[in-house]
Amino acid sequence: MKPGDIQNIIGADLEAVKDLVRSRLSSSVRLLQDVNESLLESGGKMARPSLCLLMARACGDVAEDTRRFAAGVELLHNSTLLHDDVADAADFRRGVPTVRSLYGPVPAVLVGDFWLARSLDLILESGHRNWALKAFSKTLVDLSEGEMLQQQKAFQCDTTEEDYLRIIYCKTASLFELSCRAAAVSVDASPQVTDAAGAYGRALGIAFQIKDDILDYTGGDIGKPSGLDLAERKITLPLLGALRSSGEEKAVREMLRSLPEHPENRAAISGFVSRHGGIDYARKALHSYIGAALAALSFLPESEERTALEEFAHLNEIREK
Repeated sequence: MKPGDIQNIIGADLEAVKDLVRSRLSSSVRLLQDVNESLLESGGKMARPSLCLLMARACGDVAEDTRRFAAGVELLHNSTLLHDDVADAADFRRGVPTVRSLYGPVPAVLVGDFWLARSLDLILESGHRNWALKAFSKTLVDLSEGEMLQQQKAFQCDTTEEDYLRIIYCKTASLFELSCRAAAVSVDASPQVTDAAGAYGRALGIAFQIKDDILDYTGGDIGKPSGLDLAERKITLPLLGALRSSGEEKAVREMLRSLPEHPENRAAISGFVSRHGGIDYARKALHSYIGAALAALSFLPESEERTALEEFAHLNEIREK
């Protein structure tokens, strides 16, 4: 399947989701409207709504609730990015100035709140509102806990692999899981199929984040400068893999703790990861989670949508951004 084939499958529905997002972000407050329009123009890849639409078609067909959930997930995702940019004092995201850098942290937080509120509006209008309220609420809790745990572990520099997997589930995979599980619920799929959809989204999201963490060491367009995680003392899977095989864990963690005073240690730690097989360790984990995502799809009937979902999983093997 070629990349353009996915657009052919969901193109009309994805445009409807974009229109729904745009309509919900309309505001009579000129500043808010200007910021919203700017964000929509710079736009993201719409990966999560695309997954939601594909999964719904793989389980049945796109329903009105599918489009509501797809738009709701995209609004929720972008609200967290606006808040993250404030927390990280980020000036750019994927080469575009952030709202924080253009307008300041307070407007950025308020715009993020607005997008989150509009997401909640959409799920309250759905025919599956009771399920959706619990599911979206759980994801918000996961996102918040994941960010706080990452902050705690970055300060302490004591992240374990168990910590890391919890963080990336909460911060990244939870939204992928929500997108896919919501798709199945929106078309009234069976509990078995709904669980399989959720398992696919969870494994895909973990693979997606592991790939980003590999690219942070090897170089790639992931929306932020390479090496930023290390500069912020975030211990990700490549470093954890290198620590497992080196016998130098205590010394390396001390180097990590001293990065604010000794930024030159950043290059030394990157070299340590390369020498001790950290990238290969992370790639093995990446392939394992891709395999788990593909296995979850075995519960779905053969279709072009299932093939497209398989391609989504395989994309993490080759993407550089």
